[in-house]
This record gives sequence, structure tokens and C-alpha cells, in this order.
Amino acid sequence: MIEAMQEELNEFERLEVWKLVPRPDKVMVITLKWIYKVKFDELGGILKNKARLVARGYRQEDRIDFEESFASPDGLVNKDNPNHVYKLKKALYGLKQAPRTWYDMLSSFLISQDFSKGSMDLTLFIRKNGNDSLLVQIYADDIIFAASTLELCDLFANLMCSKFKMSMMGKISFFFGLQISQSPRGIFINQSKYALESLKKYGFESYDPVDTPMVEKSKLDKDKEGKAINPLYYSGMIGTLIYLTASRPDIRFAICIIRLGLSKSTYMQLKGSFDTYVEPFIRVYGI
Repeated sequence: MIEAMQEELNEFERLEVWKLVPRPDKVMVITLKWIYKVKFDELGGILKNKARLVARGYRQEDRIDFEESFASPDGLVNKDNPNHVYKLKKALYGLKQAPRTWYDMLSSFLISQDFSKGSMDLTLFIRKNGNDSLLVQIYADDIIFAASTLELCDLFANLMCSKFKMSMMGKISFFFGLQISQSPRGIFINQSKYALESLKKYGFESYDPVDTPMVEKSKLDKDKEGKAINPLYYSGMIGTLIYLTASRPDIRFAICIIRLGLSKSTYMQLKGSFDTYVEPFIRVYGI
């Protein structure tokens, strides 16, 4: 991670993110912290270690800390100027205005290159070249793209690298819990790795698979005598299952059923509903 941290600081210098200035009077300094992340491939192998220096934006005050921001990195005090702080010249991760600033800059650039925004999803950008199409999907600073020709893919990669410093990960095989397989037969997605990790997280690992996600005409009974559980735990489990419907829309109805017990759930109700309705059916298949 030391190399990743140094790489982040080098980028700050290259992009002129900040400059060292005397600490102003009556100004609250926003402190920073390091966030570490490991990027994995679809098999769980390490692709890249990432270190990101982010601002504690929750300390910003409306109409006060939005025009000018001063950051003090823990452990990065300038030895020659111990009473100085860094004045930010550009938006930094963690600041409340940072996501909007990045999106505005990126979308303006793409629109200037003949892209148009999706009508329903404003993070989807589309470019038409005659009968060919180029689709670009943005999630924060992660970007995936697809095109009807390899030439369009190369064009977009070169276009982005000419404007931003980017690392190209190649043919996509894993993205936010989605395993992606591409072949002449088509593009297929599944979430088996995410599903198995979810089963382990909630302690439901040793069950046999079944053919359908729920029993016909089954009913989720109230467990009036059971031990109540934290509704946040139950809602967290349901949220995990809802994310699985990206590749398994067939379990959506079963998940809607177990959501009925969200407000007053017990441990036996939680275990029974998960065992009966969802767990045995989410391991393998995808779209």
C-alpha cells in the first residue's frame, strides 16, 4: 500500500490539486484520511491495490467551506512550514461538492465529443456512428463501455486516455459483484461469487439446491414467541438479496414475500424465510 499512497501523492502534484499556504485565521481546516481498497478479479485474485486520500467532508458547513477549502493531511506536515496548510485548487474526494464537480467535467467532455445522455439514466452516454453505437456507463470514477465494433472501442479508449490519466483493465469480466462472460453466443452475467459470499456472511452455507425459489402457496407465519432481531440486520440481508436480482429476476417475488416480516422479525422467521424462499436457489444460475 505504500507504493499506492505515493502514487496518489504524485498525482496530486501532477494535477496541482493543492498549494501550501499559511493557515488563515478563523478558518476551519478540513482534515484528511487515507482510504485503502483492493481490486479483485472474478476469481478473487488481486488486480490492484489502491490508496485514496479523501477529505472529511462531513465537517464542511454550508455557505462557509464550499468556496474555499483548506486541508491538513495527518502525518504529512511540511517540516519547513509546520503552521501551513494546503489550500485546495481542485475538488478532492470526500468533499460534498466533489461528485458533482467530477460528473459535470466528465459529462461536458463527453458531450463535446458527440455523446448524448441517456433519457432514463444520466450516467449512461451514447454515441452513434452511422449504424454503429458506443455505450459508456459511469459509476463514480469507474467506467465501462461497449461498442458494436472494435474500432469504436479503441477510439473511446484513446479519447479518454488523451484527456485523463486512466488505467485500462481490458475485457471486462467482473464489475461490482457481477461476473461477466463474453462469447460468440452472447454476453452472460451471474453473481455466484457474490451469492456465496452473502451466504457465508449470514451463516447459510450448508444447504442443498432446489428447483424453484419458493414453495407453491407457502405462507410466512408470524413467530410471536420468537426472539426479536435487529431490523437493521434483517433489512441488510434483504438489501443483499435485492442486489442479486440484477442477474436473478426470478427470485424477486420470493424476496418481496420475506420483506413482509421486516418491521417485526424474529430469528426463526429470518432463518425459515431465508431457508425456504431464497437460499437454495441463488448459487449458480445467471442471465
